[in-house]
Amino acid sequence: MASQNELLDEVYSRAFQYEARLGSCPQCVLAALKETLGIGDDAVFKASQGLSGGTALSSEGTCGALAGGMIAIGLLVGRTYQEFSDGEKKRRVFKYTKQLYDKFIEEYNSALCCGVQKKIFGRSYKLLDKQEYEAFEKAGAHVDKCTCVAGNAARWTAEIILHELQGEHQEG
Repeated sequence: MASQNELLDEVYSRAFQYEARLGSCPQCVLAALKETLGIGDDAVFKASQGLSGGTALSSEGTCGALAGGMIAIGLLVGRTYQEFSDGEKKRRVFKYTKQLYDKFIEEYNSALCCGVQKKIFGRSYKLLDKQEYEAFEKAGAHVDKCTCVAGNAARWTAEIILHELQGEHQEG
């Protein structure tokens, strides 16, 4: 059985490689977590694609890798449709998604795709503009920039799940 550090390294590596080869940062994070921790399903994976590139490739919304991590956490501790329909006000998910959000702020000074881009590239790109996207790729987006962001998001999410949520499940 792999050690926890080996598992976290594997999560990082899978998300990094998926981002390098296939793109769609939230899907890369979710794929890595599904394959290593068994979190998620095809419907959630499919639904996450529109969150890529700061939502619809706009660069203006939440970083897709962060969104993917938050989705994974929500799958474990978010409120169900039945709980929602019953009027339950479950807030536990925010404890863990805030931890992931805080890691993004600490590392990238932003949770927004454009802010993360400014930190790692020195500028942001309009991903729907063909020339801007070409410059984005030429600057290393899918070599060592966004790939690292996806890897970090997957690793940080796995750390939260393994260190925080797993401990709660063992106590309960």
